[in-house]
Amino acid sequence: MTHRMGRLLGALVVAAASIAGLSAAKAEDLIVYTALEDDQLGAYKEAFEAANPDITINWVRDSTGVVTARLLAEKNNPQADVIWGLAATSLLVLDAEGMLEGYAPAGVEALKPGFVDQANTPPHWVGMDAWISAVCYNHAEGKLRNIPAPATWDDLLKPIYKNQITMPNPGSSGTGFLTVSAILQQRGEEAGWQYLDALHENIAVYLHSGSRPCVNAAQGEYVLGISFEYRGAQEKTKGAPIDVIIPSDGAGWDMEASAIIAGTDKLEAAQRLLDFSVSQGANELYNQSYAVVAMPGVSRAIPNYPADAEALMIENDFSWSALNRERILEEWQARYGSKDAPQ
Repeated sequence: MTHRMGRLLGALVVAAASIAGLSAAKAEDLIVYTALEDDQLGAYKEAFEAANPDITINWVRDSTGVVTARLLAEKNNPQADVIWGLAATSLLVLDAEGMLEGYAPAGVEALKPGFVDQANTPPHWVGMDAWISAVCYNHAEGKLRNIPAPATWDDLLKPIYKNQITMPNPGSSGTGFLTVSAILQQRGEEAGWQYLDALHENIAVYLHSGSRPCVNAAQGEYVLGISFEYRGAQEKTKGAPIDVIIPSDGAGWDMEASAIIAGTDKLEAAQRLLDFSVSQGANELYNQSYAVVAMPGVSRAIPNYPADAEALMIENDFSWSALNRERILEEWQARYGSKDAPQ
């Protein structure tokens, strides 16, 4: 073999090794559990992978309650590497089971303190944005049926709304749970359950999605849907004849948050996703859907988003919600499960 041929073969070997190395780097897949809306996932994945081309996100997406139950069922054999977009109340439940890995993402100090786990150092979870309980009211159907818009939660108990309201089941929907939790916190448990008993009389069906009640109202299937503000604003922007109402007596809310699953064998990649999740770029993405985000100074106006939403957010005890979650869901299902939609 000539010296020149040897050098050529050597170069080819180095090139092949480099290509193999790149392929191996690009093969790092993260299993990411989420309850984010389907129409948000594409933009989030694209932005993260553009900044981290050697990591690929594989989403596992479902409603909040379903994702939470799945994670708990997998406690002894975790399948997820990261959670990106699940209710903070659910993450507190998981943390109590020792399922979250502590990590302080780069830049976390720039977030509002209330959006960062304050119980642990380093934090076990970091917040993204807040979503708020709202009522989607179809004013076109309301006019046809002579059914007025409600202004408060108590208005929803009026006989005129009988069988005109849909609501998410709190066992499967984070929006449903934050709504129920807020009612119990604001009124006290005895009065809160009495209120929910009365509301049940006007509910046509409990759905297994936080979005669906608003979509149904937008389509005119029901006059009212208890849902959340982002979905209402989005449906209205698409042209649906709805008003997005935050009840004036205060609205429940929860925080979408992210965390690393303890024991993942892809810790470095998972940490990079958490770093991205607290970045300004990620917060700007969150703000395309939600007016209240973790990073100060990022929020901009969202078309048809209710202007008074943040001011009407109740003082929320996330720890109480998490501690009592299982008991609340069992009681709720025993009382009201007869009106559940089929799953």
